[in-house]
Amino acid sequence: MASAASVATELAARLDAVTVTGLDDIARAAAALRDIAADLADLRVAAWDNISSKQPMRDADDNILAASVFGWDADSECWWNNSRLALSSPLPRACRYESDPFWANARGFYTRQPNRYLDQISLHDFEKRALTRAAIVAPIHLPFGQIGIVNFNSRDPERDDLSAEYAAHGDLLSLLAQRFVAGYAKANRTRPNHSRHALPGDCQLTKREVECLRWASFGKTDREISLILSRSHATVRFHIQNAGEKLHAVNRSQTIFKAAQLGFLGVAA
Repeated sequence: MASAASVATELAARLDAVTVTGLDDIARAAAALRDIAADLADLRVAAWDNISSKQPMRDADDNILAASVFGWDADSECWWNNSRLALSSPLPRACRYESDPFWANARGFYTRQPNRYLDQISLHDFEKRALTRAAIVAPIHLPFGQIGIVNFNSRDPERDDLSAEYAAHGDLLSLLAQRFVAGYAKANRTRPNHSRHALPGDCQLTKREVECLRWASFGKTDREISLILSRSHATVRFHIQNAGEKLHAVNRSQTIFKAAQLGFLGVAA
């Protein structure tokens, strides 16, 4: 039986292997994740760093990782060409409501803890919509409201039960997926076109600004917020406008959106 020290050393080595510190690391780290998943449970990897984007993950040379590294290169396997996949598939949809790893098939979502939101997601035509009969799924919740997903699929397309693989390796696979996708996302913020969409650094909102924005995110008007907080209409407007300046926002809606991206509004957003 392996000692705790050897287990910790092996985990550290695996995490190091899938770590991305720059664009040039992407292909190597992706290959490491592919090989670990294959060695652990003969699983294939399908990764997407941002389910709100149609752009597939790419390496420093602009090669699509799904084909060049993860091996989805058959004509019938180019899932990244489906521009509506994140909206139609139940798997990325579930990642909007769940942060822990789970596995799924046409009969349900299987999680460590109950999640009533997943119970409401339709599994009709699961295989057609999810492009698999079963998958272990690692939701990746990143800064600024970005959500990624890594699916681990059996190499046997007929398999519809991954309960054993999930029980044995689900947490480890999720940890490795998180490390890889988080590093990929950071590295891609250095690409030339990213600076146009950057949020302000070290933004500090006051308690009153956050209070006003939280009520605004519920749809309350400035006048309604003034009654709730027992402050004047002008004071509420001042706090929201001041927050907007700090967030480099152009209007009230963008102020709320950027505050939510930075986590100031919590579940209220």
